[in-house]
Amino acid sequence: MYKFAHMSDIHLGAHRDQILQELELTTFIKAMNKCVEHKVDFIIISGDFFHIGIPELSIVNKALRKMVEVKEKGIPIYVIYGSHDYTPTGTSIIDLLETAGIITNIVKWQMKDKKLHLSFTTDKITGAKITGILARKNGLESKYYERLDKQNLEQTDGFKIFMFHSGITEFKPTYLTEMDSIPISCFPKGFNYYAGGHIHEKGKFKLPGYKNVIFPGTLFTGYGRDIEATVKGETRGFYLVSFDDAVKKIEFIELKSFDGKYFEFDANGKNSVQAFKDIQEKLKTLDVTDKVVILKIRGELSGGKTADINFTELKSNLLEKGALHVYLNRYSLTSKDYSSIQVIGNDTSTIERKMFKENIGTIKLSQKHLKGEAGSKLATELLEVLRQEVKVGESKREYLNKIQSNGRLVLKLNEIFEEEIN
Repeated sequence: MYKFAHMSDIHLGAHRDQILQELELTTFIKAMNKCVEHKVDFIIISGDFFHIGIPELSIVNKALRKMVEVKEKGIPIYVIYGSHDYTPTGTSIIDLLETAGIITNIVKWQMKDKKLHLSFTTDKITGAKITGILARKNGLESKYYERLDKQNLEQTDGFKIFMFHSGITEFKPTYLTEMDSIPISCFPKGFNYYAGGHIHEKGKFKLPGYKNVIFPGTLFTGYGRDIEATVKGETRGFYLVSFDDAVKKIEFIELKSFDGKYFEFDANGKNSVQAFKDIQEKLKTLDVTDKVVILKIRGELSGGKTADINFTELKSNLLEKGALHVYLNRYSLTSKDYSSIQVIGNDTSTIERKMFKENIGTIKLSQKHLKGEAGSKLATELLEVLRQEVKVGESKREYLNKIQSNGRLVLKLNEIFEEEIN
């Protein structure tokens, strides 16, 4: 009997907060240690290993030390690109780690007769055959699935794993209804295991021809919504899969990263002054020592501005009481007196996508690829480029050249994508 570990959406480097960075890295190290403890034959990571394609080297270095230890114990790590691993330049930390022999990117393909032909990577110890499709920003990998040659994949014998980093239409969570997804019919049938990523909650699914469609969820947290879900009881970890010529057992290995405290306040019908006072009083009673605290404030204020509520003071008070980290969710807080365009969402990225979608129609544009859904996706991609921070030792001129270069690549993204796949 053989065993492999399936994890995804590790998002190393997602957080600027020092405490969350340490918890994030500690969780990854725990996962690797668990893999060694359970004597797995290999590890698969279904995308979004890192939060950005070119992360801070200090984070990479710490993760690399643990991966080297795992490799020295004879445990290979197989990965695919997630949507966050992708970069406009085409080279990310995933490529560098593969060149160094630390990981193996299993996506190997060629275009022939306008069809996408995938090759298998065979694990040397178990003989398991692994293939899959990488992800692109904003669901652009759907073009790959549309042109995928499934027949050859389905006719190949042996224990087969298909890795992917996309939402599946039939299994998409209700809160992600607007997210791009791929119909299960676009996947090759008859694989023993479908190793999913991109969806940040765990799930096990099956349909005729597609058994063991598995999402392990995020290993730690990639976004504020993930932290909130963890604090409210969502378990995090990875799947341990036992197999020979078929899957024999699928077991979830839970990793507890922190203790949390959730506090929600309904400000509906209160003015800003009263709401702030009430929140202060109720927070005094909370035991937050050594806990990650989620403070969610929602509702429509009857008077005053949302800015009248001193969120900085609320956060500082909780930290002084011993909280490890405080995450403020005020995206659903509005005011009658100060109305503007309101877009409600669970996290910043959701709100940004909705804002682009709502407002792009108000701008007169002649280019087709800048309009509608395509335009809003392009705007989201460009925003990610503009968010890139100055690297250590990088001059102002080098930084500006990098932003300009990557921005030009993004604005030609659709053209580049079509050339690549044709």
